[in-house]
Formats: sequence, structure tokens, C-alpha cells
Amino acid sequence: MTMTEAPDTMRRILDYSARADPYPYYAELRRTPVSLQEDGSYVISTYRELADILHNPHLSSDARNLSRPMPAAEGRETPSFLQLDPPEHDRLRRLAMRHFGPPHTPGLVDGMRPELSAVVGGLIDDFAGRSRIDIVDDFAYPFPVAVICRLLGVPPEDEPRFHHWVNAIIDSLDYNAETDPPEKLSNGMQAGKDLEEYLGGLVEQRHSRPGDDLLSRLATDDGPDGRMTDDEINSTARLLLIAGHETTVNLIANGMLTLLRHPQTLQRLRDEPDLIVPLVEELLRYEPPVHMVPWRAAYSDITVADTVIPKGSQVILMLASGSRDPERFHEPDRFDPDRRDNQHLGFGSGIHLCFGGPLARLEAQIALSELVRRLDRPRLVSDPPPYRRSPVLRGPIHLHIEQG
Repeated sequence: MTMTEAPDTMRRILDYSARADPYPYYAELRRTPVSLQEDGSYVISTYRELADILHNPHLSSDARNLSRPMPAAEGRETPSFLQLDPPEHDRLRRLAMRHFGPPHTPGLVDGMRPELSAVVGGLIDDFAGRSRIDIVDDFAYPFPVAVICRLLGVPPEDEPRFHHWVNAIIDSLDYNAETDPPEKLSNGMQAGKDLEEYLGGLVEQRHSRPGDDLLSRLATDDGPDGRMTDDEINSTARLLLIAGHETTVNLIANGMLTLLRHPQTLQRLRDEPDLIVPLVEELLRYEPPVHMVPWRAAYSDITVADTVIPKGSQVILMLASGSRDPERFHEPDRFDPDRRDNQHLGFGSGIHLCFGGPLARLEAQIALSELVRRLDRPRLVSDPPPYRRSPVLRGPIHLHIEQG
């Protein structure tokens, strides 16, 4: 493939018609590991090159390092540590991890297992007597939202408000000034402001009336790195709310869709419950919830696969393409829960390795295990199902199944 053909492939990937099956286009893209696009951005699509650049200190996550500002990054609220570089990224991530996982709170995620199982069980109980179910609306959306809201200390009655806010924010992330109406961006920015204001009120409450939740611990902790400011707590909470549930919705929905397309594997999971651990890892490789990361910048000139990416250039990381690279994975287009050495890119890699990965894994393991165990002869109503518009966070917008 020539450098002029690769941009055409990327255009087809971004077009909604490719959402149900972008993988043949990824195979085309991998013929040019680093491809220059017409807008001056560089797309990286092969496993080795992705793995290398994810650990390259000259790759920036801070949009302010782009020579051409991205419209979606302008005027937005305080960035989360996901959008920052060291040393500030490292400080904020350490402060958050003190209360979210090892080494300071090693049992937090696994200790949530009974509560996660109870939420899943209650949602499946509501399926009783119903022959048709939407796995997304009836299950995959409310489950992780309930979990992350409880973790942060958001009152249950406020959970529905997040659906509107998060949908608007996610929708604005792939805003295209040439093809999208301006309200797509303005709606996302307004939703971000509304969410920021709401969380700010919760953080203020926690200073005077702390409880046993993550917001309280962040608001009152004085560790070796000091304390987060209220703005930093707010941005961390927004990251957890959006990234902590939107990706898990897609992981569960993609997982159920994949199992229904592979009935022998579904039956095997019923018979071998322990299969769920490697099965979720294979899902993260085969049908990941995050397909690309389009918001990276070259902090200085970077050489990747003999291509020099100039300082200030936008770099687009095609993670889902890398996880299907035949140079790295044997028969990559085959769903194989017995796959060994499954070092996929489903949670990224390097310093920005997914902060909530352990929780997402456990949520998916419990959700899919219980769905498979308790649903009565589930089958797809339509295949492919309708997909969300975003090519970045890819998953069904509805997944209707019949049972019984």
C-alpha cells in the first residue's frame, strides 16, 4: 500500500458503515505500519510499532503539544491525568492509586466481588418472564454505572443523570468540524461543564462530611505527594465516571455478542466456569472496547518504522489493529479463549495502561458468567446489531436477544 492509499483506508474506518466490522480495513492499514494522513496526522497500526511508541517518552498525551489544536480539546475543563505527561501525570496517578489498588489498597477491587455479584443478580432477576432483552440498556449500561457511582459515593438517585452527560461527552470526542453539526461539540462541552459542577458539589460536601468512598478519601488524604486540589479530584472523578463505565459497557456487550456468535464456547463456559478469566482476556484482544487513541502528540521528532513523525504532529494509535496483527498473534481473527501469551493492547500499555483495568476485568468476568449461567437459550435478534457512532469506543448501541 502506498502512502496515498492509507488515508483512504482510514476514511473508510471512520465511516459509520465500517462500524460493524472494521477488521478487514485494519488489515489493509497494517500494510503501511505508519501512514501519513491528509490532515498531517500519523496513524500507527502494527503491534510492534504500537508497543514501542506506547513506551516512548517523546509521545505526549497533552493536546497542548499539538502544533494544530484539536477543536474538541479547546475550552474543556481541567484535564485528567490521562491527558497529562510526567511528572504531573505520575503524581496524580499515584495519588489516585493510593485509594484504588495496589500497593496501598490491594484488596479494594477483589473486595467488591460480593457487591458486583449482587448488582448483576438483581439486574438478571428483572429479566424474569421476559422473552426479549436489550443486553445494553437492561444490563451492560446500568451495571458499571451503579458500580462506579457507588465507588465514588454518588447518590443512587442521581445515576440516571450521568447517562445523558456521558453520551453527549463521548459523542463529542470524535467531532469532525467538516461533517458534524456544531451542536455535537457544544452539547459535549456543556455536558462536561454540568458534570464538573455536579461533582464539585460532591467534593465540597466531602471536605466537611467525609464518608467511606473514593471522593472522601481523595478529599481528605495527605500522603507523601500531598493532596489533590479540588479541581484535580474533580477531573479524576470525571475520568473514572466516563472511562470507568463507557468502556465496560462495550466490553460486556461485545463479549455477549461474541459468545452468541460462538455457541460452542458459550456452552463450554457454562460447563467450565473458570474459563471466564482467559476468555475475558481474549475478548480484550478480539473485540476490545477501545479501538483507537487519536489524541497523542509527538513531543519531539519521533522515528517509527523508518518514518520520522515531526514534532507537534497528531499521532493516532490503532490499538485494535495491533491486537489483530498476524505478525504477533497466531490466527488473530479467530476467537480462542485458550490462547497463550495473550499480550493484547486492550488496555493500552506503558504509563497510561488503563487505570481501571482490574475493575473492568472483574466486572466483565462476573457479568458474562452470570448471563451465560442464567439466560435460557439466548439468541440474537439481529446480527450485526446497531452500533454506536464512535469509531473510538466501539460497541453495540443495542444488543437485543431472545430467550426461552
